[in-house]
Amino acid sequence: MIASIHPTTTWYLILAAALFSIGMVGVMVRRNPLVLFMCVELMLNAVNLTFVAMARKLGDIGGQTTVFFVMVVAAAEVVVGLGIIVAILRRRPNATTDDLAELKG
Repeated sequence: MIASIHPTTTWYLILAAALFSIGMVGVMVRRNPLVLFMCVELMLNAVNLTFVAMARKLGDIGGQTTVFFVMVVAAAEVVVGLGIIVAILRRRPNATTDDLAELKG
């Protein structure tokens, strides 16, 4: 008989830590605004995974409720932020995050 392996909360927390670390390294290393934006979204999803894993472990719905609101804010951020980034990259295809700092009023 083959024993089935069920993922535990620890596995999800390790996965979330790995995803967050990948996103953090991407934010620190990359200069392309679009890649930087995707790395920030990866970090948000890692935090969401942590909230859901802990809510499941504790039997509380508070973590899942928080994830719902974080996803709503992230969706609004994607609509506005991605629109701005794409508009800038259409005008200047080789723009970096250093170039975006010139947009300060």
